[in-house]
Amino acid sequence: MPASPSTARAINDRLALRLLQQEGPLTAGQLKQLTGLSRPTVADLVDRLSAAGLIDVVGEAGEQRRGPNAKLYGIVADRAHLAALDVRTEGVSVVVSDLLGRVLAEASVPIGDDTGTGSAVELAVTLVERTAKQAGAAGAPAREGVGEWGGLHTVGIGAPGLIDPGTGDLRDSSGLPAWHRRLVAALQERLPDTRVIVENETNLAALAEQREGAARDRDTFVLLWLGRGTGAAVVLDGALRRGASGGAGEIGFLPVPGTDGPPSATDCTGGFHSLAAAGAVVELARACGVRAAGGRAGAAELVRGAVAAVPAGGGALAAPPGGSADARFLDALADRLGLGVASVVAVLDPGCVVLGGEVGHAGGEVLARLVLERVRRMSPLVTEVRAGALGGAAVLRGALLTARDRAQDELFAPPGR
Repeated sequence: MPASPSTARAINDRLALRLLQQEGPLTAGQLKQLTGLSRPTVADLVDRLSAAGLIDVVGEAGEQRRGPNAKLYGIVADRAHLAALDVRTEGVSVVVSDLLGRVLAEASVPIGDDTGTGSAVELAVTLVERTAKQAGAAGAPAREGVGEWGGLHTVGIGAPGLIDPGTGDLRDSSGLPAWHRRLVAALQERLPDTRVIVENETNLAALAEQREGAARDRDTFVLLWLGRGTGAAVVLDGALRRGASGGAGEIGFLPVPGTDGPPSATDCTGGFHSLAAAGAVVELARACGVRAAGGRAGAAELVRGAVAAVPAGGGALAAPPGGSADARFLDALADRLGLGVASVVAVLDPGCVVLGGEVGHAGGEVLARLVLERVRRMSPLVTEVRAGALGGAAVLRGALLTARDRAQDELFAPPGR
C-alpha cells in the first residue's frame, strides 16, 4: 500500500535532515542527487524545513555560481540545546552543546562524601542551570513562526548503577550515594519542559567508543570499564544488551581467584572489582614497588607512568625475572585483567574487547597487548583487545550522543507522531 502524501513528505523531510546532519551543508542539487527525489519535491521539502526553523541558508557553493541552486542549506544548530552529565560518586561534570553536538559550555563540581543528599542535588542542578545559561540555552528569544526556540531540549545523564529495562529509571544500588537517584527527579522538576534521560555510564561509554572511538568498525564487542569501579557493556549485532534485570555486564561481581573470598549479593568486594577497580590498581602498583612522582597518584596516572617507563617491547615478558617495578606492575595488572576478559570471551565470544575508562585509556596499546597475550593462553576463541580511545570522557560523550539522538528523533519526527 503506497504511503499517503503527508507520510511521504515526512519521510522525505527526515531523510534530508539526516543527510544534512551527516554530510554538513548541502545545496538543493546535492540533496536531489543524494535522496534521488525530483527537483520540485526537494524544493518543497526545503521550503517546509526552512519554515519550521530546522534549516537555513548558511552560504553558497562556489563563487562562480549564483542563483537558488547555489544556496547551501544547513541544520539550524541552535534550534535546540542539549546537556550531558557524567555523575560520579565524587562529583558531576556537565557539557552543553547545540543540535550538531558542538560544545558551547562545560563545567564540573566536586561533591564530597560528607555532603548531604539535598545539598548534593542542589549543587548538581545549579551546575546544569548555570552551564546552560552560559551556553545561551536559557531564555533564548523565539524566532518568528517558530515556537520553543533554543531552550534546553534534552538532558542525557550517565551514572553508575543499574537501569531498569522496563522503566528506564536508575535503580537503587548499594554503595552509591542517595543523591544519584534524586538528581533525575530534581532536574525534571526544575526543567519541566526538558526531556531527562538516564543511562548506565558504561553503556554510554560503549556507545561513544562505537560511534567515535576504538570500536567504530565493530557491531559486536564488549567494553570493559576500568575506572573507580568496574563494569562491562555488551553490544551484540549493533544492539546494547541489558539482560533481564538490566544487570548484563556487572562484571565487578564476577567471582575470580586472587581475592579474599567471593562477592555477596550486596557487595562486589571479593569479585573482579577487587582486582581491577582503581583502588586495587593503586595497591598493586605499591606492592610492585612503583612510586609516583610527588608521592600520590591515581590509578590512571600510575598506569600511564609505567607504560612510559617500560621498553617498547612491553613489560616483564620482555625482560628477565626481577625486572623493573613498572614492568612487574603492568604484567601483574595484565594477569588480573586477563581473567575478566577471558571470562567475557568464554561466555559471549564478542571478537573484540575494548579496555575503556581512565585506566584502559592510560594503558594504551601496551596494556592491551599484554592482556591479549593472557587471553590467547586461556581461550581458543579469536579475540581482539583494544585500548579505549576516549578514556573517562567517553561517558560525557555518550550522554551527549544519546541526548542528541533523542532530540533529533522528536524534532525530525513525522507530524502527529
